[in-house]
Amino acid sequence: MANQLTPGERRALKARAHTLAPVVLIGDGGLTTEVLSEIDRSLTAHALIKIRVGGNRDARTDTLHRICDDLGAIAVQHIGKILVIYRDKPTQVKPKGRPRRKPARPLKRHFQNRA
Repeated sequence: MANQLTPGERRALKARAHTLAPVVLIGDGGLTTEVLSEIDRSLTAHALIKIRVGGNRDARTDTLHRICDDLGAIAVQHIGKILVIYRDKPTQVKPKGRPRRKPARPLKRHFQNRA
């Protein structure tokens, strides 16, 4: 994956992220392994997420770089306490084989022929 985005790609991702709400909040505890795994799960599910980070600007910038380095993500935007991060979704391989058939319909019961 390339670590850089073209200006057009960055602009499109910013537009998509505008309506998103932050899915991960990083508080006083900082960036722990649990928070990092939650960010990884969110990136796998959504590909583009917002993160709210507390602390001063230098700490937020360090957090952004650490997240991007550890998870292979790309920083799209950093405004105030909000970070926007993007990572391509992994491609899922569909199993090859015969397509499944519909299950057989149950037979109708006819009660007219009872003796």
